[in-house]
Amino acid sequence: MQSSNLHRSTGRWKLGLVLSLLASMNWGVLPIALKKVLEVMDPVTVTWYRFVCAAAVLLLYIAARNGLHAVKRLRGSTLLLFVGAAVLLTINYQLYVFGLDLLTPNTAQIVIQLAPIFLLLGGLVVFRERFNRFQWMGLAVFVGGLVLFFNERLAELLSSLSGYTIGVLLIAASALAWGAYGLAQKQLLSTFPSKTIMLFLFTACGLFLLPFAHPGEVQLLDGVQLVMLAFCVLNSLVGYGCFVEALAHWEASRVSAVLAITPLFTVASVSLGAAFLPGLVSPDPINALSLIGALLVVAGSMLTALFRGREPQPAPAETLEMPQPSSCGAPE
Repeated sequence: MQSSNLHRSTGRWKLGLVLSLLASMNWGVLPIALKKVLEVMDPVTVTWYRFVCAAAVLLLYIAARNGLHAVKRLRGSTLLLFVGAAVLLTINYQLYVFGLDLLTPNTAQIVIQLAPIFLLLGGLVVFRERFNRFQWMGLAVFVGGLVLFFNERLAELLSSLSGYTIGVLLIAASALAWGAYGLAQKQLLSTFPSKTIMLFLFTACGLFLLPFAHPGEVQLLDGVQLVMLAFCVLNSLVGYGCFVEALAHWEASRVSAVLAITPLFTVASVSLGAAFLPGLVSPDPINALSLIGALLVVAGSMLTALFRGREPQPAPAETLEMPQPSSCGAPE
C-alpha cells in the first residue's frame, strides 16, 4: 500500500510536462559540459566530484528535514541490494564518461537511449512483465533508428575495434548497467524515499571511486571549465529532482515519453553552441540519414514508454543519467 501511495500522481499534468521538459533539457546539454571538463580532468575524477558534491548537498537537505533516521533500515538483504545498486550506478556513470571521452555528445546521447530499453527488457525477465505489440513495434523502430544513425560508420562498428567502436561499446555497457540499476531501485522505492536512496547511493559511489580519483586536478580547470564542472554536479540533483517531481504530478509513461526527446536537445544544443560559441562547443555535423535515425530512436523510445505499464522508472545518470536514467548522470 505504501508503494502505491508513493506512485500516485496528482493529475497536474501541465506542471508534470514542464518538469519533464526541464529534466530533458538538463540532461540534453550535459554531454557538452562533460566534454569541456574532460579536456583537463580525468574521467574518474569528474565522476567522483559529481557523486561527492551531490551527496553533500543532499545530506544537508535531508538532515535539515530530520530524514537521516532511515539509515537504521539499511541492513540485511536491503543493505545488499543498496550495495549492488551503488556498484551498478558507479559503473553506469563511469563507463558513460569513458565512452563520451571517445565520442561526440550527439553519438553518446543516442547510444545511452538503450538504457530505458534495457530496463524494459529486464522487466520481462525479472518482473515477468509483457510487451504488447506497440512496444515491440517501438523496439523495432528504435533499432532501425540506430542503424540509420550510424549509417556512415556502421561498417567500422561491425568490423574493427577502433576508438569510436570502443566508445560506443562503453556507452552501451553503461546503458546496460543502468538498466540493471533501475531494476534494483524499483525494489528500493517501496522502502525508502527517492532522495534518501540517492543520498546513500551517491555517498557509496563516491567512496568506491575515492582511491582512483585525483581531487587536486580541480586546480587545473580554468573559469569556464570550473563552471562546467559545477553544472555537471548540479545536473545530478536538478535533473533527477525535476524527474521525481514530474512523476509526482504526471503518469510515468508520459514522463518517460517526454524524456525520450533528450537526444534532440543535445543535437540542437551542439548545433547552436557551435554556431554562436565556437570556442566552447565543437561542431558535430550529422548527415540527413543520421538525423532521421535520431528521430526514429526518439520515436521508438516514446512508443515503448507510452504503451507500457504505469509504474515509474528511475532516472539514468546521464540522459536519459538519466532515463532514462539517471548520464538520469545518467541518461546520469
